[in-house]
This record gives sequence, C-alpha cells and structure tokens, in this order.
Amino acid sequence: MFGHQKIGIIGAGGWGTSVAKVLSENSHKVILWSHEKDVVEEINKSHTNSKYLPGVLLLNSHIKASYNVSDLRFCDFYVLAVPTQHIREVFELYKFHLKDKIIVNLSKGIEKNTLMRVSQILRDVAGVSEQHYVVLTGPSHAEEVSRCTPTTIVAASEVIENARQIQNIFSNKYFRVYTSEDVIGCEIGGALKNVIAIAAGIIDGLGIGDNTKAALITRGLAGMGRLGVALGANHKTFFGLSGLGDLVVTCNSKHSRNRYVGEQIGKGRKLKEILSEMKMIAEGVETTISAYQLSQKHQVELPITEQVHRILFDDVNPLEAIANLMTRETKHEWWW
Repeated sequence: MFGHQKIGIIGAGGWGTSVAKVLSENSHKVILWSHEKDVVEEINKSHTNSKYLPGVLLLNSHIKASYNVSDLRFCDFYVLAVPTQHIREVFELYKFHLKDKIIVNLSKGIEKNTLMRVSQILRDVAGVSEQHYVVLTGPSHAEEVSRCTPTTIVAASEVIENARQIQNIFSNKYFRVYTSEDVIGCEIGGALKNVIAIAAGIIDGLGIGDNTKAALITRGLAGMGRLGVALGANHKTFFGLSGLGDLVVTCNSKHSRNRYVGEQIGKGRKLKEILSEMKMIAEGVETTISAYQLSQKHQVELPITEQVHRILFDDVNPLEAIANLMTRETKHEWWW
C-alpha cells in the first residue's frame, strides 16, 4: 500500500539501530543519525554497532549512518530514538527539518521539571503537531528485535491514518504492529512501566519471591491506569501492549536496564555507583521523579512510585519501603 520510504532515524542507540534493521529489511532506505562519529563510522565500515547493539550485523545496503543533519533533510518521515531527558537538548542543538513530516517516537519517559510527555516536548521544542506525531511502543527489547524474535507493539496517533501508515511500513513476519488513537495512554504506560521495573528488580535483588513480584506488577498496572485516566487516557489501553505487555517484559527480562538498576539496589549497592557503570540510560530513574511529581500535581495515589522514589533519592531501606506498602490502609481492589 505504501511504497518504499526514505526514513531518518534520530539516535543510533540500541533501539534506533534495531529499528533501522527492521525498516531496511522491509526495503526502506534508512539514514541512521548519531552525534557520535565513532558510532557512525563503525556502522558504515564494519556494519556493526558494538557500543549499543553488540553481536548484531547490519549488512543490509539500505542502512547508512551519518552525523550530518543535512543528510536527513529529504526524508519522508522521521523516527526519534533519543532518551527522553535528552530530547530537548538534541533538538535545540541540531536543526532537524521536521516541518509537515510525521515523526515516530520510540522514547519512553516523562521530562524532568516540565513533566511533559514526549509528544508535548516535541510540540514545545520543535513545533511538532498532534497531526504529525505517532508513538511506537510496547514489549520490544532491541536485543531481541534485532535477532528477529517475534514481537508485537502498538502505533498510536490522534490521526488514525498516520498510525495505519506506520503499521504498514514497519510490519513484517517477525514485527507486528497494532494501531491505537490513545497517545496519552501509550506514552504513560511506556514511561511508568520503567518505574515499576525498578521495583521488580529490587524484589529480585532481595530474593523475596514470585508472590511479591506478581502483586507488584498487578498493583503497578493499577497505578499506571489511575494516572493515565487522570491525564485523559483510555483505561483499556493499560491492559494492552503499551501497558500490561510492556510492564511484564520490563519487570522480568534480563535485557531490562531498569530492572537491573533495581536488582543492584536490592543487593545493597548505591544508585550513583550503579549508574556510573552503565553504558546506556535507565529511563525509569529520572521518570520516577517526574511520575511522583505528576501524581502529586493531579492528586493520584501512586504508592509504588512513591516508595521507589524514597528508595532511590531518600536512601530508604527497600525492606522498609515494602513494609510501608503492605501496611497501608486496606481497600477494595477496584477502589478508584
């Protein structure tokens, strides 16, 4: 239905590189932009990205890496794969030509201080309208997608035709895309699941058990839904790929950086030390701050997020935080 496209990907981390591989295998021409010249040169010369996606070959001739913004000027649409907390800085430093072009966002987070979702950041810093914005999200670790592991995700846009276009361009025999019109719900689900994944990692690090993690995932999902609905989302979205699906995979996967951070904290290490050793960003750390502030602003109870915030930034013992959750006032399960 849609012909071969020329697609610019902004950000050559693991997920940006993995999506470049998907699109190139669908016969689209991809320009993978990075400000890191060593990454660009390695992709073009060796067809690998050992820094962010080790062990994966990018042999398709449709992929070209570049650190020149001008090389993206005539792309049909753009894919954004920059960590949430750096999006504003990147768009202020580099003048991408986004006018009247669809931009597909892969990032999952809420900006510190402004408490903006990615769609709001892009509107603020680059003038991207709701009519040109699509969020692509769901349970999709780059390490597995790059190895053609069967994966399903969701493309959400207020203009459903845009979501359908992205669905057709991205879908293939191992990468299946569904559509949605609930941008808010998909963005909130993708952001808050990282906070819950930190808590899941803490449970793993403490060696507590499966009962506790199952309770965490279930009640974490309930909190995600409460905040999402308060912001205008459809509650059903949180039982889909961008909510429950992404939450389950992030809370349990060996690939999850957020779960890893929590696991190390559960083993007694300090946050600053853990982050200093990581090559890639765990979005949930900063999103914990933003989600906690959003919950206060909108008067929505997010008890798990509150306790993760206390553990990360107030140095509260994880066992004390768990005790605080278990001894809260008893409630009906669906109390909101």
